[in-house]
Amino acid sequence: MTDASTLANLAAVFMQLSLLAFGGTYSVLPEMQRQVVEVHRWISAQEFASLFALAQAAPGPNMLVVTLIGWRVGALPAALITTLAVAAPSSVLTFVGFNLWYRFRDAAWRRLVQAGLMPVTAGLLMASAALLLGTTTTDWGTGVIAVVATALFLSTRVHPLLVLGAAAALGATGLLA
Repeated sequence: MTDASTLANLAAVFMQLSLLAFGGTYSVLPEMQRQVVEVHRWISAQEFASLFALAQAAPGPNMLVVTLIGWRVGALPAALITTLAVAAPSSVLTFVGFNLWYRFRDAAWRRLVQAGLMPVTAGLLMASAALLLGTTTTDWGTGVIAVVATALFLSTRVHPLLVLGAAAALGATGLLA
């Protein structure tokens, strides 16, 4: 059973992340990983990457990784706390801010803020990708697969599932190890 202190710390960490998550939970993955792996040592970096992969494989929202982290740290109570902690603050802020945002829909400052948030969100997403790449690239073979897959994603219109399937097949053969 997880103690009250751990549950309170989980709530505090994920409530803060909720308010920083411009563009969804992907944008705060590096900070989430830092908090749960390095600061609090609730799980290892490899466990974090595995939980993220499991969350991506499952249907549902991209914040599912938060629930899985909670489950891993403290079963059902922690899973519920992490899920509520990441969903509630941003939901309340969105609800309160929506009317204000809509009221000023034609204001010049609103367009500037919105335009400024786009590169911030893109940068946060790239940081998340770099973090996951660093955690999951275990040898030169997986590094080559990741670089080639990224190049294909960025430069062609090949369906992503074909690229992922080919990468999985190459990884399974062990030819690039």
